[in-house]
Amino acid sequence: MGSFSAFHSRFFVPLCFTKRAPFKSGCNLKTNVMIDTHTHLYSEEFDEDRKEMIERALKKGVSKFYLPAIDSETHEKMITLESEYPGQIFAMMGLHPCYVKPESWEKELKIVEDYLNQRSFPAIGEIGIDLYWDKSTLDIQVKAFEQQIDWAIQKDLPIVIHTRESFDEVFEVLERKKHPKLRGIFHCFSGNLDQAKHAVNLNFLLGIGGVVTFKNGKIDQFLHEIPLEKIVLETDSPYLAPVPHRGKRNESSYLDLVAGKLVNIYGKDFSEIDRITTENAERLFK
Repeated sequence: MGSFSAFHSRFFVPLCFTKRAPFKSGCNLKTNVMIDTHTHLYSEEFDEDRKEMIERALKKGVSKFYLPAIDSETHEKMITLESEYPGQIFAMMGLHPCYVKPESWEKELKIVEDYLNQRSFPAIGEIGIDLYWDKSTLDIQVKAFEQQIDWAIQKDLPIVIHTRESFDEVFEVLERKKHPKLRGIFHCFSGNLDQAKHAVNLNFLLGIGGVVTFKNGKIDQFLHEIPLEKIVLETDSPYLAPVPHRGKRNESSYLDLVAGKLVNIYGKDFSEIDRITTENAERLFK
């Protein structure tokens, strides 16, 4: 990959950089209020240093963290973590498509439904279709996706979509379920320009994370054609760490690396990237 300094000069704009003033060390990071719209803070990868990892993110100016649900095995851990950081960490609820299994998906959906009826959540997610790991479950993945979309419409909640090798299938469902209340985020967006425009036209935001910093990520080549008002920041930690941490454990404190790349793409100050993407997330999650 080359040295960090070479990467830094070509791609990354430091946290406190603006077009009018050069970066100065020791600047007040807390003036930023970035939102990590997708982070698995409850993941076992953080069991050894979770508190310290969250503190690093807070010091970088990450003010809120949204936790996507996976399945019933992680719900309690996720909701417990939310209770430890009131007003900062927010749990979503949903069934991840990779955990839609023939023997358990209906039971898992019932658990999701019970949670949604017991308390409020900012979103239903992450849900969707994944054809990378298992194409044989497409039929029940679609059924689980559609059911959770129905609940989102009924409860006027956004959805957070996982799509891997399944844009056509996801769009087909969304077109079929089209509704004024249907909205949300295409999490970890890594599609092409036409797919980005299609998602935006369906009233969805694009969740942009570490992929935007990858040389082969490609989305940096066209993202400027999508209005910044349609973009939110995410890490998907512990996965998909941005350059220069690619291949290592990701964490929410790296959100500034994603925002820094958007500075280059959109030609705006870091503070503007920060403000607009934060407002987008706040407006979606209410």
